[in-house]
Amino acid sequence: EGGPRTDVRARVEQARVRHIQEVIDASGMIVMPGGVDIHTHIAGPKVNVGRILCPEYHLPVSVADRAVHADRTVHREMTSGVRGVLPSTSVTGYLYALMGYTTVVEAAVPPLKARHAHEELDDIPICDKLALILVGNNHFVLEYIRRKDYEHLADYVSWLLHMTRGYGIKVVNPGGIEAWKWGLDINGLDDRVPGFDVTPREVVRALLKVRDMLGLPHPVHLHTNNLGIPGNVDTTLATMKITEEDIGVDVPDLHVCHVQFSSYGKEYGFSSGAEAISSYVNAHPNISVDVGQVMFGDTLTMTADAPLEFRLARQMNSKWANGDVEMECGSGVLPIRFRAKDRASAVQWITGLELFLLIEDPWRVFLSTDHPNGASFTRYPEIIGLLMDAARRRDYISAINPKAMRGTVLSDLEREYTLGEIATVTRAAPARRLGLSSKGNLAPGSDADIAIYEPKADPVETFARARYVIKGGEVVVRDGAIVSVPRGTTFFVSPSGDRDPQQAFGRIRREVEDAFRRYYSVDLTNYGAGPGIPHRGEAIKCG
Repeated sequence: EGGPRTDVRARVEQARVRHIQEVIDASGMIVMPGGVDIHTHIAGPKVNVGRILCPEYHLPVSVADRAVHADRTVHREMTSGVRGVLPSTSVTGYLYALMGYTTVVEAAVPPLKARHAHEELDDIPICDKLALILVGNNHFVLEYIRRKDYEHLADYVSWLLHMTRGYGIKVVNPGGIEAWKWGLDINGLDDRVPGFDVTPREVVRALLKVRDMLGLPHPVHLHTNNLGIPGNVDTTLATMKITEEDIGVDVPDLHVCHVQFSSYGKEYGFSSGAEAISSYVNAHPNISVDVGQVMFGDTLTMTADAPLEFRLARQMNSKWANGDVEMECGSGVLPIRFRAKDRASAVQWITGLELFLLIEDPWRVFLSTDHPNGASFTRYPEIIGLLMDAARRRDYISAINPKAMRGTVLSDLEREYTLGEIATVTRAAPARRLGLSSKGNLAPGSDADIAIYEPKADPVETFARARYVIKGGEVVVRDGAIVSVPRGTTFFVSPSGDRDPQQAFGRIRREVEDAFRRYYSVDLTNYGAGPGIPHRGEAIKCG
């Protein structure tokens, strides 16, 4: 005391205090890292088709402008009815931030449309973003798999991720979209894809190998074949078991997205298959899932799985839109209503909750609605309420079609998620699965993305609106209102070493250039995201 060391400590403390801009008293509050949504659809061509097809679902920028000016009454307008299903880009960022989310993943970007998708992602404020690139029906990918040329397949995927500024590879109905272009579909993992004579099994195996070859931080992000079809639980289990086959690498990680839509049995014609899926996931730590929870109400389905939307449109006699992205992928958009008294809708709702409650490890099951397919992401607080409160689930069960409960176990499940488990499935676990070590935790050196909630008796009210949200050290939500609108960062991967995109492209240049001259509607020089896009991006080295 009183010596030179004390003087140094005093000077350090004075310097530290000078850099403190604000002190937040969080006594008695819930403090969590910023939320991480591992699977959502908020930018890209199908979102815009949805806005055209269903303008009544679109929330305009004018509402967002009022939100920035802390209009407390605007939150109800932003989240009520169907108006939160397809918000504008600016409103999307505000809605996520108000709930305490700071990182979101656009889960399906066609390579040819990457430039505009990134422009939209850049326009979503506050949140950091990532984009997954569709590859499971790409002509180059299918051709290299047909030849069993995995070296050039890895070169192509490396170059494609570089051109599109993608973070990972997304596979939708592998081979099925290509078959759809011939008026066909894929019904099993060993069906042959017309024109290429490859199977979905071979597509998944090859891309699991490529992910390992490139050292990508996130596993293959897979939308299974036969999605939405009674009995598809068998297809999903068979797909997960591909990771047990000898594919030349250690047992690979696999992420199955919106698995609720892939977990249906045939009992009573249509039933929950959640027990079988949960049992497999519990026994295999290399598998993770996000749920894709259905919530009752109006929403809009949109997917790169075009034949799925065609089937739904015929069943529902509804307006719909279908798209084809040249040599790369397809898509479909269709409005839908999930009704509590409709048995099929109720089974879907039950299936999702059973998956949440039966999968034991919260580090491998993540909160999602496959926004907007199962419901808007603004319904996340309601889902949290269902997970934390068994009595609330029983109230819902009493209101749904009673026939939907046949053969299910939901009414017997008393598990209630703790606050720690909610933090895991909405933050820590998805961040870890994405390979974002600076997200999803509050450790020293991590991004200063923090959500502070005022605890209330009803968890839905607690998580519907954060008291404070800090993004990158800056307060963006105070007392439940938007007060600052920083621009988020878009993360993308940059393979290195022998898989460096420039070296990789050199090995496939002649074949790619020839295909662009013969088949594409754009010149190769105009392909991809383009220079300077994303406007605020950060490359993640991998390999």
